[in-house]
Amino acid sequence: MTRAGTRERAGKWVRHGVLAALLAATGWGVVGATAGLGVPSAAWAREAPQASTGEPGTIERAQLPPEAVATLNSIAAGGPYRYPKDGVVFGNFERLLPPHRRGYYHEYTVPTPRARNRGARRIVCGGPPRRIDTCFYSDDHYNSFKRIVE
Repeated sequence: MTRAGTRERAGKWVRHGVLAALLAATGWGVVGATAGLGVPSAAWAREAPQASTGEPGTIERAQLPPEAVATLNSIAAGGPYRYPKDGVVFGNFERLLPPHRRGYYHEYTVPTPRARNRGARRIVCGGPPRRIDTCFYSDDHYNSFKRIVE
């Protein structure tokens, strides 16, 4: 191997290995790898929309897209749902919603016009089925939520 090739390999190790070790040691891991490089990290992007109390912001029902209103109506009626995964338990692994026991939250798809799949829009409701007074809207696939208010 040439001397230039050795330097290039060593440079890659330094850039990736040392940076990864440093980030892991400081608790940032790969998620925070872009923090400080002018690009917001995923952790920062998830925390930024939150209110200072840790509660999601709000959105009025009238401000929701028409597809979200139709999904809320379907939830209140107990169905029918367009997608097989609608109504499944939402784990709140992102911890962006108020903490509750597993099984409290259920997720529902909000159709996205012109999307070939389920898209990124969701409504997550807490409490018993058909209850829509504790629902949250996400238009970015769980990266942020807004509580739906009347």
